[in-house]
Parts: sequence; structure tokens; C-alpha cells
Amino acid sequence: MDSISTSESPETVYFNPWDEAFRANPYPHYRPLLEGPPRILNLFMRMALVARYDHVTLALRDYERFSSVPPRTPLIEERIKVFGEAPRVLFSDPPVHTRLRRLVSQAFTPRRIRALEPSILAMTDRLLDKVAAKGEFEVMEDLANPLPVMVIAEILGVPHEHYEDFKRWSNAVIEADNTLPGMKLPESVSQSFAALRGYFAEEIEKRRRQPGDDLISVLVTAHVENEALTADELLTFVVLLLLAGNETTTNLIGNGMLALGSNPAQLALLRRQPELTPRAIEEMLRYDSPVQSTVRHTKQDVEIGGTVIPAQTFVFTIVAAANRDPAQFRNPETFDITRDPNDHLSFGEGIHYCLGAALARMEGRIAVGRVLSRFPRLALAEPLQLAYKGSYFLRGLRALPMVIG
Repeated sequence: MDSISTSESPETVYFNPWDEAFRANPYPHYRPLLEGPPRILNLFMRMALVARYDHVTLALRDYERFSSVPPRTPLIEERIKVFGEAPRVLFSDPPVHTRLRRLVSQAFTPRRIRALEPSILAMTDRLLDKVAAKGEFEVMEDLANPLPVMVIAEILGVPHEHYEDFKRWSNAVIEADNTLPGMKLPESVSQSFAALRGYFAEEIEKRRRQPGDDLISVLVTAHVENEALTADELLTFVVLLLLAGNETTTNLIGNGMLALGSNPAQLALLRRQPELTPRAIEEMLRYDSPVQSTVRHTKQDVEIGGTVIPAQTFVFTIVAAANRDPAQFRNPETFDITRDPNDHLSFGEGIHYCLGAALARMEGRIAVGRVLSRFPRLALAEPLQLAYKGSYFLRGLRALPMVIG
């Protein structure tokens, strides 16, 4: 698709998140966006592409001009029919966002996160015991898919045994991102979302009758200055946590293991110096971000980098492009686990900075560390044939086979 740009650059760009080939490898298409001002396209709707590190950072921090509340377009109305209208912390601005985040952040204190480490270690080792027993390793099926949803189940206080149902429902809902604007969402999306809401509505009611020390109980009883979550806000947040909380960490593990396997010298370095694991996780997040882009909406005409973005425009803040901006990162196309500093934007910026960032980092560190310690001859299986799931926004592999011996 040719660009319709307010910039002076004559170069065209290709950006189509509904194109499977584009989703499989969007990075070459980001490079022209990093060489000039934001572009404006007409692709099913008017959209602005903000890609450079300083521009993305500005947009993410400036909630007064770049809103997280979507305008009531036909595209949004179609999703409201399925997902409801309850305000969500991801898609709200102050003062609604301030109130919601203040309430739900009680569940993500450093103490609560640290207390999860023994459980995450035990879950990881049980999953890898099964891998060792069968003698082959499919990273997504064996580890990256089950571990994060098992951790979320642990946090929520629901049985781990339901993780396959949770993951199936989650995958179906996330596939909604691949529905073209103007098209009706597939029945599988609404059915899976209804199943998630139905399951957690029952769990919430159980906690109202008999609260425990799990996250649902904390949120049921959460009060700040006489404020509390409404029943629908609570249900919406719990479902969102399952969807976003498990999928982003799944993709961190999968994309990260692919990056390591594709760079044997870096894999060997990490084996020799396991103390580099925290830096390696940061580089995985930067190099192949689990979240490629977030969307904002201009409340008024905004000039950024020489481009005037009209009011009520969908703004793609492309964090994965910003994470490879040569103006911010030296040799940005190189996967380098020693990179320091590494101020990537994969967890966002400003008031919407990811609540679960510390948890995702811990899960990634444990998962990658345990895999490398258990399987000293780990390598990508050949021939390597990669396929990605349907969402552009949440970039993740369908499968990643690796050799363990």
C-alpha cells in the first residue's frame, strides 16, 4: 500500500498488519519509517505510523494529546458488542485510568512478585522434566505456552489444570486482531470471551463469599480512599490479565529462545556467563518485542517530527521499530546480550507502563536459565520453518522445535 504522507519524503512504505507475510517479518518495513517523520496512511482507516524512538516515547508519555480511549468508530463498536464497555486500564485515560491503576496495582507489589519465584521455578522444572523424558523440545508447546498461563492461574488462585482451556480461549480472543476492519468478529472469539467471563464470574463470586490471599480476593476487597472496583471492572481486569499477562510472556520466551538459537555465539556466551541472563532478557525484549505496537488516538491536531497528525487519527506507536532505532541503539539489528544501557520500550512508557513487567522479567529469567542449565547441547532444529500467530500487536510463534541432545 502506498503511503499518503504529510512529510516531504517521497519514499513509500508498506504497512499492513493484516498481511500474514508482513506479520512474519515486519522489521525490514520499519527501516524506512526510522529514516523520516511519521507517515499517514489510508488503509481501511486513516492511521499514523510513529516509529522513531523519540517520537514513540513522546506519544506514549503525552496522554493528554495521544489518548488510549478509542473513538466510537464502526471498528470499535463491533468489538464493544463482544468485549463490553467496562473501562479497562489499558484503554483509559486519567482520571479513570488513575483510579483503576491505583486499585489493581495492589496485586503487583514487589513482595507479591518475589513470593512467586519458588513456584515459578518448580513449575518450570516440572515442564522441563517432561521434555527430558521424551527427548525432544517444542519450545512453545512444552514451555512458552503453558508456563505463563500456569503462573497467572497461580496468581489468580485457580487450578493449574485448567491452563489448556485458558490458553485455548486466550488464543482465540487474540486472533481477533487479525479480523479486517468492517468484518464481523468470528464466532470463536465471542464464544471464547464468553467462556472466560463465565469462568471468572464464578471464581469472583466464590471469593466474595470466602476470600483468600490470591489476586482475585485482593481485588474483590481492594479499596483506596473509599473507592473500589465495580463488579464489571473487576471481571474485565481479571480477563485482561489472563489474556495480556500470559501472551506477552509466552512471546518473550519464544522469541527470546529463537534469538538465542539463531545466534550461537551469544548462546555460548550466556552459557559461559549465566550472570548475563538479566541483560539477555532485556535484549530479547528489545530485539524481537513481544508487543510490536500499541494504538493511541489524537484528541486534536498534533505536530510530531514535522508531520501534522489530524484529530481522531489512529496512531500506531510502533515500539518494535523504536527498539531498533539507530539514533538510540548502536548496531540495532545485532542481537547482543551484553548491551548496556538498553532502554527499550517493550513495556511501554508513561502512565501505561506495564504493571506486570517485573513478573515477566522473572519468568523469562527463570525459563531461559533453566533451559540452558538442563540442556547443554540445545540448538534449533533443522530445517527451521517459522510460522507466527494471527496478531500483529502480540508477536508470537506458533511453534519452535529445538534439539536437546
